[in-house]
Amino acid sequence: MPKAYVVAEIQVSNPERYPDYQPLANATIEQYGGRWLVRGGKRDQVEGGDEQHGNGWRTVIVEFDSLQQARKWYDSAEYTEAKALRLAYSTGRLFLVEGV
Repeated sequence: MPKAYVVAEIQVSNPERYPDYQPLANATIEQYGGRWLVRGGKRDQVEGGDEQHGNGWRTVIVEFDSLQQARKWYDSAEYTEAKALRLAYSTGRLFLVEGV
């Protein structure tokens, strides 16, 4: 079964409160067997860049054992509270993708 990845591009709109999200997200990702691969490191946009995504945006990638497990995490009751905080304190996009 191929691995799956949660990929997100996030711009924090409330840096004072966004840290409230992080420990909740960490706990749920660990609980559902996810592994952080990228978490807001330095970004070097070499193609397809636009001003919007070069200014303060964080890239996040989390690996799960399967697309079903990634979806189970995203839809879980445990992640619901964390997701509400992320949506309240940031903007962005998030998607699940199956690896090869």
